[in-house]
Amino acid sequence: MKHQKVCDLMSDAVVRVQRGTPFKEIAHLLQEYDITAVPVVDEENRPVGVVSEADLLQKMWGGDPGRSTDDGERSRPDVGKASATDAAGLMTSPAVCARESWSVVDAARVMARHGIKRLLVVDEGGRLIGVVSRSDLLRVFLRKDREIRTEIIEEALVGSLGLAPSSMQVDVTHGHVVLSGRLPGDVSVAVLEELCRRVDGVVAVEFRSAGEAGAEGPASVGL
Repeated sequence: MKHQKVCDLMSDAVVRVQRGTPFKEIAHLLQEYDITAVPVVDEENRPVGVVSEADLLQKMWGGDPGRSTDDGERSRPDVGKASATDAAGLMTSPAVCARESWSVVDAARVMARHGIKRLLVVDEGGRLIGVVSRSDLLRVFLRKDREIRTEIIEEALVGSLGLAPSSMQVDVTHGHVVLSGRLPGDVSVAVLEELCRRVDGVVAVEFRSAGEAGAEGPASVGL
């Protein structure tokens, strides 16, 4: 099953700075473009770090370990950043990046692992070409039910399992997939459900055997 790629969802309009960009210019860019972080690139447009609002706020906290954030949590002072005057001293490095060829699953996994909201996207040469955010990845759940149903029939039933398109009734409503019918003995329900879950936009999968097919469920979405 093929997931959408990062290159299909990313934004290629990326505000960027270089190591020598001054503190105040970075603060101005964050405000002007209503963003919370900006990548730092080298002379060949390769990301070397990221400066975020939190990095800039180290200047306000002054690296004082006794200061607390608005929600009462202790700040994590960085004396170096508190005294920094340009991107080189302020940035968090290295930058966490994604390849343009990654699937949305790959990108979501890395975001979760690092606890970040966006990934810089680089080409095969490591040069910055875009940025992808959590909200970008969530766009896969906006796929139309009709598209999801078609992919399940063509890719899961026919392509992966070798079944006839009419061998299983497939109903999709708001990303909830209901499969109704009887499977051949060499195909397990678990395998079928897993194939359906791999389709972008699927929220849940339910299998009903032939005897349950008449039970009330989501309305059928025609091709």
